[in-house]
Amino acid sequence: MHAHALEPQKGPVSGLPLPRYVSLKSDRVNVREGPSKEHPTLWIYERAALPVEITAEFETWRKIRDSEGTEGWVLHSLLSGRRTALVAPWKKEPQLLVAEDRKTPLAKLGPGVIGNLRDCDGKWCRIAGKGFDGYIQQENLWGVYPGEKFE
Repeated sequence: MHAHALEPQKGPVSGLPLPRYVSLKSDRVNVREGPSKEHPTLWIYERAALPVEITAEFETWRKIRDSEGTEGWVLHSLLSGRRTALVAPWKKEPQLLVAEDRKTPLAKLGPGVIGNLRDCDGKWCRIAGKGFDGYIQQENLWGVYPGEKFE
């Protein structure tokens, strides 16, 4: 009866799924209260590659939410489709990065470390950054949906 509710929403501007994860393209991104330059700047991100979730679209503007749940509007040109993730920002302890066998420990990554997502199989994601490249459990990353798969 309500099967259509399961269809992912499509953004009215981009035609891409909503919500979706992207990353900040620049290391200076103004976040505004509403979708125009007339709206006041609420804060400025200074962390390129930070993953954010797009929750709405309006013309050249995208409403984003970060890992702390903070929301605001940014110009779409400041966002990149490149997928990144934060290592469990909600946890206190570092998370284990393992080799392709999913067993051999390679490193421990502290909460909030940013890495580039290479691929995810729904359970594990390959993540790489400065001095690390390996696999981490998908549930310990912010920037990818539970069970999401991509290459």
